[in-house]
Amino acid sequence: MTRSSDTKERLITGALELVSERSYANVGVQELCEYAGAKKGSFYYFFKSKQDLMLKALEHQAQAMNNMILMPAFSSKLAPLKRIEQMFNLTYQYQKSIKEKTGRVGGCFFGNLALELSTQDELIRHRLDIIFNRQLKLIKQCLEEAVTAGHLSEIDIQLTAEAILAYWEGTILFSKVRNEPEMLKSLAKGVRELVIKKPK
Repeated sequence: MTRSSDTKERLITGALELVSERSYANVGVQELCEYAGAKKGSFYYFFKSKQDLMLKALEHQAQAMNNMILMPAFSSKLAPLKRIEQMFNLTYQYQKSIKEKTGRVGGCFFGNLALELSTQDELIRHRLDIIFNRQLKLIKQCLEEAVTAGHLSEIDIQLTAEAILAYWEGTILFSKVRNEPEMLKSLAKGVRELVIKKPK
């Protein structure tokens, strides 16, 4: 890794860490540069603005989530409905590890930012929507396979996938509010009863 790319990586990582600890609005460019050990000129060499940095940080975090949670959970080696269960299990493990390091459940970075900025920044709102839709696509594929295999009765796949995604985000939020990652494990058991119909 070159020196310049290392600086860019530190700025992205620093933005994710500082915004996770506080909020997007409460993190300034100067503070971020000091935190990342980068000069302000370097910041503007890589990014047009703080918004531009956050757009790139979102994709960076999306890739990290893919590697840690989504790709392992949605492996074709697992039965379709087991993939959804594994999504909750891996999320629980991730949030538990954050609490062990910081003393707090961090919540979903995308959900946290959506709550803060969706009505204030259209570009960031749109990028978040794209990221959530990628997750939705994985859930829809699971449900389609489950219906085809006879594990589920005929359902409204789009609506059910959206309900599962909303339920997943809600359990992460609830875990953050109570600072209890174990809620992800206990509430995961309710996803089938709430949104998935078993064959009659």
